[in-house]
Amino acid sequence: MAVPKRKTSKQRKRKRRTHYKLEVPGMVACPNCGEYRKSHHICPSCGFYDGEDVMNQSES
Repeated sequence: MAVPKRKTSKQRKRKRRTHYKLEVPGMVACPNCGEYRKSHHICPSCGFYDGEDVMNQSES
């Protein structure tokens, strides 16, 4: 059975774990209102997506 010969130091352990971090979602400015929104999603403040008013359409 494999057993470590020496104790793994805190520094070595932390160096190995430097890549475990949260990723920030891709945020872009809305071309209509300027608020930040997720890329390829409807703007939550104005309801526009791809140059069209998607959320505030009146039902016809």
